[in-house]
Amino acid sequence: MKVPVVPVVLVVAVARNGVIGADNGLPWRLSSDLKRFKALTMGQPIIMGRKTFQSIGKPLPGRETIVVTRNAYADFGPGIHVTTSLDEALDRGQVLAREMRAKSIAVIGGGEIYAQAMAYADRLEMTEVDASPVGDARFPAVDETIWREVSREPHSAGEKDDHAFTFVTLTRR
Repeated sequence: MKVPVVPVVLVVAVARNGVIGADNGLPWRLSSDLKRFKALTMGQPIIMGRKTFQSIGKPLPGRETIVVTRNAYADFGPGIHVTTSLDEALDRGQVLAREMRAKSIAVIGGGEIYAQAMAYADRLEMTEVDASPVGDARFPAVDETIWREVSREPHSAGEKDDHAFTFVTLTRR
C-alpha cells in the first residue's frame, strides 16, 4: 500500500510589487495576517530557510520546525530539524506530518525557499498586502496557467494593521 502524500501549502504575505521582506523582517505590521498564519500552520510541520528562522528567532509553538540551510552542522537549538535541501526538508515534513496527523506541510519562506517549493506546492495561501514597500526578498511570480484562484476575501486595515489586505487561496490546476 502506498503511503498517502501530505499536501504542501505555501503560506505568504506578499505586497503588490512582490516584496515579502526587508532587512530580514516584514516591511509591515499586519496583526490580522499573523492570526491567519497561526491558524493555517498550527499543528503542522513548517519549512523555512535559515534567514527566516533567524528573523523569527525561535521555534513556533505547536508546530514542528524544519530549517533549510547549506550548513549541515548548524545548530538552531532543541527541537529544530536541520536539513540541507528543500527535498530533504519535504521528506522530513512528510514523516512529521504523518506522525502529527497534520493535514498539510506549510512552507513559510523566505524568497529562495518559496521559489524552490513552488513546483511542489498543492496550494497557495496568500495575503495580498495593499502596499508596495521597498524590500530585498520577493515572492516568485504566480503562473495563472498552473494556479487557479478558489477564494478571495478583502479586508480593510484593522486597528493593528498597517494596510488593507486580501486573503487569497489558489490551488494547482
